[in-house]
Amino acid sequence: MKSFHLELLAADHPLYIGPCESLTVSTLDGKYGILANHSNMILAVVPGPLFFRPPGQDRQILSASYGLVKVENNTVLVLVDSLERPEDIDANRARRAAEAAREQILQSKSRQEYHAAQAHLARALNRLKIKGTYASSARKDK
Repeated sequence: MKSFHLELLAADHPLYIGPCESLTVSTLDGKYGILANHSNMILAVVPGPLFFRPPGQDRQILSASYGLVKVENNTVLVLVDSLERPEDIDANRARRAAEAAREQILQSKSRQEYHAAQAHLARALNRLKIKGTYASSARKDK
């Protein structure tokens, strides 16, 4: 299968830079798949699973938060606030973050505070979903 150059960058660290055969990201319109020689575009990323397959390896799964994807000349740049592997997610911390975000939603005094709290809640719920759904399968693959 043909590959493209992929850069997975979180705000605080690069997670993967190298060749990739396929990438699937969560967008406002649903999941979006990218293969080699995809047309140039920019997409908004929303919290959800991110799947990518390096050549000769199994599909890898990450929890992605808000950000963007830029596809240009067979190079894909994914720039998001955070990227985490299922085994690196602390479920208790994510649950506490979800509860704090729910409380922030109830206590918000402005539209900006409300939207920020909703973004925090979406990230926390996504982390819990990825941890619950994919962490056990990641351990089996090893």
